[in-house]
Amino acid sequence: MKAVDVRAMTADQLGDELLKLKKEQFNLRFQSATGQLDKSSRVREVRRDIARIKTIMAEKKSAEANG
Repeated sequence: MKAVDVRAMTADQLGDELLKLKKEQFNLRFQSATGQLDKSSRVREVRRDIARIKTIMAEKKSAEANG
């Protein structure tokens, strides 16, 4: 997921995407623990996407507060 795509989303869309990624992260962590994980690089991608969304959400909230 590109930062440009994330910045184009509304606050509601960001919240939904964050929830979806957190569920995926949980499932990947569970697969890793049971030895069923096929693509280990996906864990890193999801973690970075979550951080990217949280950062942009904070930026938007800050910009909204500052006017």
